Amino acid sequence: MSELLQSIQENVVFLLEFLALICALFLVAYAAEKWAKKVSGDTERVLSTRKIAVIGVFSAIAAVLMLFEFPVPFAPPFYKIDFSELPALIGTFAYGPVAGIMIELCKIVLKLLMKGTTTAFVGDLANFAIGCSFLLPASIIYLLKKTRKNAVIGCVSGTLVMTVVGTAFNAVYLLPKFAQLYGMPLDAIIGMGTAINPAITNVTNFVILAVAPLNLLKGVSISVVTLLIYKKLSPVLKDSTPAKIEKKERNGLYTA
Repeated sequence: MSELLQSIQENVVFLLEFLALICALFLVAYAAEKWAKKVSGDTERVLSTRKIAVIGVFSAIAAVLMLFEFPVPFAPPFYKIDFSELPALIGTFAYGPVAGIMIELCKIVLKLLMKGTTTAFVGDLANFAIGCSFLLPASIIYLLKKTRKNAVIGCVSGTLVMTVVGTAFNAVYLLPKFAQLYGMPLDAIIGMGTAINPAITNVTNFVILAVAPLNLLKGVSISVVTLLIYKKLSPVLKDSTPAKIEKKERNGLYTA
């Protein structure tokens, strides 16, 4: 009975921590977007009816993409790569950091409704938090000045931040929390990494040799695809005419 109560208590604490992180990221995104809009002179509303509708569509696409996970040869099988950040990055480039956070959150909720969780919700928290660490710097830099150069700088910065944050977050919080909630000793998790790469002998080696390359690969892949297709999608997302696009391009701007 005491073990059951302890398990319930641990899950409640984890849920509260998850909710606190969501609120904190929304506040950061809102404050950053208001600041960036003020600096750039952008008077567009943070959210509008059109934005909310597109956010819903992008969230659904992201949730479906999240269902398609691919293993990587340098990490244990519970670490997989998906491309659900692709619509999230496109959406956050078009509509700002708040929209990106909303897409990330909605996709997690939709994914849980469709598939549930196999990682005691730790993997879902990881996907949300680390995804946001990619979207926030990328979108803030791009929002300051919407040029091709800033889009590239934003993607590079977002990839680097995601790699550092994801590596540290796994080492300090996610792996110990997964071990606690899933009932698997941390040494057993490290052992799964050792079986793939003998150089993995502790948590530090684990996150540097398995987690960091995963996040780096994901960030680079999503950034490249976004940079290739975003310009073509921008007129539809921003409801702009070809004449407006051409005028912006003459002035050195990347999107409508």
